[in-house]
Amino acid sequence: MKRPVQPILPPIAPEKRLLTAVFLLAGLLILGVVGYMIIEGWSLLDAFYMTVTTVTTVGFREVKPLTDEGRIFTTLLILFGVGVAFYILTNLVALVVEGDLGIALGLRRMKGRIEALRNHYILCGFGRVGEEIAREFIERRIHFVIIDSNPEAIERARKQDYLLIEGDASSDTTLTDAGIQRARCLLAASDSDSGNTYAILTAKALNPRIFVVGRVGQPASMTRMMRAGADRVISPYSIGGRRMVLSALQPLVLDFIDTLATGRHGEQILAELKVSEESGLAGHTIEECFRTCSSATILGLQKPSGAVQVGPRGSTTLELGDRLMVLGNETELETIRGPGLPPEKSLQPRGGATRLGERAETEKMEGGRGVLRQPES
Repeated sequence: MKRPVQPILPPIAPEKRLLTAVFLLAGLLILGVVGYMIIEGWSLLDAFYMTVTTVTTVGFREVKPLTDEGRIFTTLLILFGVGVAFYILTNLVALVVEGDLGIALGLRRMKGRIEALRNHYILCGFGRVGEEIAREFIERRIHFVIIDSNPEAIERARKQDYLLIEGDASSDTTLTDAGIQRARCLLAASDSDSGNTYAILTAKALNPRIFVVGRVGQPASMTRMMRAGADRVISPYSIGGRRMVLSALQPLVLDFIDTLATGRHGEQILAELKVSEESGLAGHTIEECFRTCSSATILGLQKPSGAVQVGPRGSTTLELGDRLMVLGNETELETIRGPGLPPEKSLQPRGGATRLGERAETEKMEGGRGVLRQPES
């Protein structure tokens, strides 16, 4: 017959252990006072004085000569007193190490982890929207740093062991500590339109090349946020309304979009390609460029002006700066090249699937070929 498994008791916090030790000390003092008053017949003051000198082991002589019973009681009081004092001391040390010192060491480790990040994402604001963004980042294994000054949000971020910078997201120092110069993207997701706008202004001043996504609550703030330098402005209320309408009118379409946004679908990936001079795609039609990739589906084409064509025709001629959103077999996508280029000049996707919203691009060229870059970890 198997023995029942005993449940593991949760560890007791140092604060509670220290409080227990204080109660033990108080109980020991009361016991000593009462003991001396009963055994030796001393007054309350004499008994209290003798108890304190005995428990603290300061070494003063007895207030009055002790009887044999009094010596035995004093010996036991000393032993218990030393044990309680040692218990209090160890819990004080634990409280310091796990408290202020622990926080200091944790902040130093966190600072080192943030300094090691490259091409990461900075999330300004850890409210309801920010927490959902962080959850998505975790699912997609994307490195990110949170900036917030709200104590409640800071506590929630710490409990989930997220990289965190405490401070104002519009401060140069705070953004620098978060690695704004090395970051790929900043998301201003606080519930304050003015706070998000100032954070975007500061981020663009420190790193003009960084991609910025801003959250807006009031439609009137959208223009100001774009003027401040935001590359994308998102209204959670507008998006939520559209999704509710789609759920009611075209639920299958919404399910398809959600499935597509997860990135990899078997052997297929969702990839974003940029037409550059080195890729050899400029000046050729989509049909010519994708003739070796028969399974690829061109979902969309974005022109340098920002205009987007959904499902462009195969006869569409590609221009420099165009971006293609492609769903296709990863192996076949590696063979995409401009007509006339040898196979070794083809695009080489790195790191597997590109999920919707991640900025895989071919801006960096190596060895004369366009390299599809994944978000680096």
